[in-house]
Amino acid sequence: MLISLDFENDVPIYLQLRNEIIRGIGSGMLSMGEKLPTVRSLAADLGVNPMTVNKTYALLKEEGFILTGGRRGAVVITGATEDKAYKDKLTNQMEILASEAAIKGVEEKEFLTLCEKLYQNLNIRKIPGGVD
Repeated sequence: MLISLDFENDVPIYLQLRNEIIRGIGSGMLSMGEKLPTVRSLAADLGVNPMTVNKTYALLKEEGFILTGGRRGAVVITGATEDKAYKDKLTNQMEILASEAAIKGVEEKEFLTLCEKLYQNLNIRKIPGGVD
């Protein structure tokens, strides 16, 4: 999986890395049970501090996207159960995106079409244990 980080961006590197891994899972480039690189290996490949990768993996684990620990390292999980806290977070993020789009003049139909296209293009929906 190709990870692209922008060191000039205001978004912290650990969040950029988290988002790239989420995109990888959503696109199907990272699949259920796939082992992620070790913290040290990924940090070296990306030219970042190992603590940055460690923070990313801890966040992904907390959010239910990976499992960590023991000899298996970090492993991708999908089809995680939906919960109220996640739906609340999703609603909040979508409200911000919809507000930004409206302020910038994006029409409702165009916004909804974009959302539908993005969701339909996710390969995660086509794998066992993925959403459907």
